[in-house]
Amino acid sequence: MPRLGGRNVLMKRGEREKEKVSRLELGSRGIKCVVLSDPLKDSSRTQESWNAFLTKLRTLLLMSFTKNLGKFEDDMRTLREKRTEPGWSFCEYFMVQEELAFVFEMLQQFEDALVQYDELDALFSQYVVNFGAGDGANWLTFFCQPVKSWNGLILRKPIDMEKRESIQRREATLLDLRSYLFSRQCTLLLFLQRPWEVAQRALELLHNCVQELKLLEVSVPPGALDCWVFLSCLEVLQRIEGCCDRTQIDSNIAHTVGLWSYATEKLKSLGYLCGLVSEKGPNSEDLNRTVDLLAGLGAERPETANTAQSPYKKLKEALSSVEAFEKHYLDLSHATIEMYTSIGRIRSAKFVGKDLAEFYMRKKAPQKAEIYLQGALKNYLAEGWALPITHTRKQLAECQKHLGQIENYLQTSSLLASDHHLTEEERKHFCQEILDFASQPSDSPGHKIVLPMQSFAQLRDLHFDPSNAVVHVGGVLCIEITMYSQMPVPVHVEQIVVNVHFSIEKNSYRKTAEWLTKHKMSNGIINFPPETAPFPVSQNSLPALELYEMFERSPSDNSLNTTGIICRNVHMLLRRQESSSSLEMPSGVALEEGAHVLRCSHVTLEPGANQITFRTQAKEPGTYTLRQLCASVGSVWFVLPHIYPIVQYDVYSQEPQLHVEPLADSLLAGIPQRVKFTVTTGHYTIKNGDSLQLSNAEAMLILCQAESRAMVYSNTREQSSDAALRIQSSDKVTSISLPVAPAYHVIEFELEVLSLPSAPALGGESDMLGMAEPHRKHKDKQKTGHCMVTTDHKVSIDCPWSIYSTVIALTFSVPFRTTHALLSSGTRKYVQVCVQNLSELDFQLSDSYLVDTSDSTDLQLVPLNTQSQQPIYSKQSVFFVWELKWTEEPPPSLHCRFSVGFSPASEEQLSISLKPYTYEFKVENFFTLYNVKAEIFPPSGMEYCRTGSLCSLEVSITRLSDLLEVDKDEALTESDEHFSTKLMYEVVDNSSNWAVCGKSCGVISMPVAARATHRVHMEVMPLFAGYLPLPDVRLFKYLPHHSAHSSQLDADSWIENDSLSVDKHGDDQPDSSSLKSRGSVHSACSSEHKGLPMPRLQALPAGQVFNSSSGTQVLVIPSQDDHVLEVSVT
Repeated sequence: MPRLGGRNVLMKRGEREKEKVSRLELGSRGIKCVVLSDPLKDSSRTQESWNAFLTKLRTLLLMSFTKNLGKFEDDMRTLREKRTEPGWSFCEYFMVQEELAFVFEMLQQFEDALVQYDELDALFSQYVVNFGAGDGANWLTFFCQPVKSWNGLILRKPIDMEKRESIQRREATLLDLRSYLFSRQCTLLLFLQRPWEVAQRALELLHNCVQELKLLEVSVPPGALDCWVFLSCLEVLQRIEGCCDRTQIDSNIAHTVGLWSYATEKLKSLGYLCGLVSEKGPNSEDLNRTVDLLAGLGAERPETANTAQSPYKKLKEALSSVEAFEKHYLDLSHATIEMYTSIGRIRSAKFVGKDLAEFYMRKKAPQKAEIYLQGALKNYLAEGWALPITHTRKQLAECQKHLGQIENYLQTSSLLASDHHLTEEERKHFCQEILDFASQPSDSPGHKIVLPMQSFAQLRDLHFDPSNAVVHVGGVLCIEITMYSQMPVPVHVEQIVVNVHFSIEKNSYRKTAEWLTKHKMSNGIINFPPETAPFPVSQNSLPALELYEMFERSPSDNSLNTTGIICRNVHMLLRRQESSSSLEMPSGVALEEGAHVLRCSHVTLEPGANQITFRTQAKEPGTYTLRQLCASVGSVWFVLPHIYPIVQYDVYSQEPQLHVEPLADSLLAGIPQRVKFTVTTGHYTIKNGDSLQLSNAEAMLILCQAESRAMVYSNTREQSSDAALRIQSSDKVTSISLPVAPAYHVIEFELEVLSLPSAPALGGESDMLGMAEPHRKHKDKQKTGHCMVTTDHKVSIDCPWSIYSTVIALTFSVPFRTTHALLSSGTRKYVQVCVQNLSELDFQLSDSYLVDTSDSTDLQLVPLNTQSQQPIYSKQSVFFVWELKWTEEPPPSLHCRFSVGFSPASEEQLSISLKPYTYEFKVENFFTLYNVKAEIFPPSGMEYCRTGSLCSLEVSITRLSDLLEVDKDEALTESDEHFSTKLMYEVVDNSSNWAVCGKSCGVISMPVAARATHRVHMEVMPLFAGYLPLPDVRLFKYLPHHSAHSSQLDADSWIENDSLSVDKHGDDQPDSSSLKSRGSVHSACSSEHKGLPMPRLQALPAGQVFNSSSGTQVLVIPSQDDHVLEVSVT
């Protein structure tokens, strides 16, 4: 109770001092005072005062701790900044900063505590690096003491006080400092639940310690460092296993496999050092070394004494005997390989396997070592590691030699003999191994060891002669190949063989040399790509990095969250090569056996490029493909299984052929033209007396020249010989004697041929319009337009190699196009002939004639051309005119033949006389029967015609002769006094200068008597001013209805376009007839004329009607009125 009373007194006193406390709280240090309100009562006010008290107390404690810790850090920083002073000690500074780490660890701030140890680690590492660079600190000499203990890391104690005290006393070695520092880091990382970082840091620590010992030049007994690393690796692994379950360990093998591999490597080094791998076992020296190493381990630590598989026990057991070492080493190696394989690190697994193969080779177990060497070699080949490939092949060769694998050993020896990473002596050694085996007598004659040629020699290029790789049956083909020997010494090769595959494709035997030449190479050289490189995946062959920026933005406010760089072709850069086929050339290469081979014997291949020539004579037509290249050295055959790209040559058997072609683009008729004859002998041999028999065409001559010669060429177009041609000609046959020529040669010669010129004959009245279709015995062709008429001449040729005749067709073009026209001047008649040169040559025309083929004595053709010779240029025309004169009644028709001599203007005098060019035509009804004259008179009282005024048109039709034979037709009628015929006239103005008023046509009865005249009057109106030509007046024969035409009209008559209505009075009033259109007649009078016969109209030939007013013009002056005259002409 006194205590309670005392407390009450204190509480009351506190209330009395409340005001004083409040005043103290206002001061600078008022935060250190807290007022408790009734602390013994259970009320909210009391609770709040206690909470405030505790909060204040915690805050003040943190502030005090921060203040003291900051002061401690400042002092530590000051001490660290004095590290350049001579008396500064790292061990003293280590203890100071470790105290700070202890404080953070007690506060469970493990991350901050780890930072302190990391800073110490970095500081010490930097000093070691500087020492290696020549800038060493004095205090580092304490850590350069010789290593006397190598018991590994101690990770099972939170703090290794023994090593800490040695550091404090400056007696610790480098390994002691590193071991203690890492043990503390390991403890903190495990507190932070980061065991995999322990494994990563441990591997870095072990490698760094090895390098630091070398930099500080610390004396380490042989094998001591290997023991320390081995024990440390196992200690770290067991420490991690102690805090993780098996599932976590299996899923994080990638973090621990490095320690397993490092431990395996160090155990292997210890085994080699202590003689546990040698075939005879360890000797006394090895045993002494083993004892020294075990002594350096010291006694096993108490914390692992009860552990059956502690690192100490494992190492001691492994070094105790050969069998125990083999067991532990194999267990570690297989476990490491399995771990590497499970995480996809195939290269590392193969590297461990290669060490395992070396172990087996030391143990004289090559059969176990081979599989690991093959796996490592395969991996190195896939990744392109040149030096490891060479080293592994050397080991594999030794393994294969011990196993007695002769073929594999020879193949590996050939690869090593061509490997430039070896010294010259080593290459010669392996090459000599091959030559020694090849020189040994074989136990089984005929047995061949087949090896790939890739390492022995390489095929660089191939050259064909002839270059087109085409040869006829019996011809010689040369193939020259370039082989690059990769052997370091000259090698005598007994024979080099090329296996050839023969094939006959469908119709391939019919291929000619010309066809094959178009489909073969021109230079005959084939370059082969270099052999597959032994390092297919190298840094140079990898694709370039495709790097792109990557941004990730927030979907809410589009703010930038992360940014980075992404590689888009990572699948190409990190592609696995393990799944690809083996890149080592397989030893089992098949050797083809075929009937067709190319062989070259006793060849010495010098190092480098060698030229080898094969010669073969073609025997059978077909395609020959080079399939395989082999080189034999004794019983050893080096084989290139496939020659790529595909190399082929063709052998053909050709039938004799005759080819005839003109030398110019087109042959012109009428002048000598050169034609080239090409005889391809094929398999036929032209003998003395063989000749070509040409049947002579009717209109084509073969010209014989004494200086004609024939050239003989080989199938490669090399001139062989030439000889004069002997040509004998008769009426029906022309014989050409061929020069003697062997098979598969070409005979070429040229001949001149001459096609007789003539134009197609024309008939009827078509001559007035143009040229008609040609009518000849031979086939003629004519294109539309101004194209030359062509004529085909077929010639049958009998060849000595065939019982059948060869028919050829030569097409000649007539260079001229000829037309004619009949001209009239009253009763005088003229014939005009137009000759047009359609060719590209210029000609000289001479001696033009026009004769009447009927030999009429009453008719004369008087030429009006005075020049005897006249040039005609290309694409130009020349006109010839003759006047027709007769003494008696002219004939109804005239048959004419035009002929003109011609010769090329650019050539000299020809050796032969050329036939003239002829043209036949026929002229009918050329005598003038009617003269038509038209006159226009101005209106009465006017001197000239005016536009818009009616003028008088008078048409006068006059008969110029009495009754002739041409008048005797259906229109002719006979009366008591004379004969008469019905004519229809029509006045038209196609130029629309005149408007015909009233009727413009009519039917008249014209007496058939000389000087009979009929006049017609009508009115016309000029539409324009000026000199206007007169309207045209046309005459037609008006033929009566004929029963044959009752149902249809003559398609060539004028009545096709118009119909006539004839007045009943006929001859009495011929002008009263009227002309109406067919449409109006049918529409207005369809009921009146339905079924009535219609008359017919026949146009008079142009030669029977002469318009004397043709070309006459009438002056028309403008009208004085200014009004516009509208005229509608229908």
